[in-house]
Amino acid sequence: MRYLLIVFLYSFFQVSPSFSQPNGEHSTLELISVFPESWSGDWSGTLEIFNGKGKVQSVEMALEIHKIDTSKEGRYTFGLVYGSKEQDWRPYELVPVASEKGIWKVDEKNSIVMESYLYGPKLLCWFVVQGSRVLCTYEKTADNTIVFEVISGMETAVSTTGNTKQAEEEIPEVKTFSCSVFQRAILYKK
Repeated sequence: MRYLLIVFLYSFFQVSPSFSQPNGEHSTLELISVFPESWSGDWSGTLEIFNGKGKVQSVEMALEIHKIDTSKEGRYTFGLVYGSKEQDWRPYELVPVASEKGIWKVDEKNSIVMESYLYGPKLLCWFVVQGSRVLCTYEKTADNTIVFEVISGMETAVSTTGNTKQAEEEIPEVKTFSCSVFQRAILYKK
């Protein structure tokens, strides 16, 4: 248990403190306080798809984030485009749940609505679909890009280790999961 606690504490304290950035850029706290307004716009770039052998595909992609002018307070479009709108248009919406706590939902407009969490400059959504674990992240950077990443692999553990006692220390069970695909795009504001 001590090892997991050390990993958690290391990760927790690696978060850099917020401070004002030069050239009028937003600090981490400012990005949170103005989300999703500071992310609004049309973003585009190239999505690169990798597996264990290297890059297997590239596809143009876009992300469209705009305030929706309706009675649904605080909703934004969160539309994804792969290739072109004729090929693959996903007109999702970003819905506030408890925005002061960083809790949002991505409404896919087809009965799928997934909780998403804003931590610092990153919006995270972690879900399981058809036997695969998927982690999607969107990160607004200080140089005014959005880095989109997807990590996916099977939901079933590939190994289980630990669950022993060494000397007087109880070693917890640790399950490892495969990563079968990694996708990444740097999106630039149009």
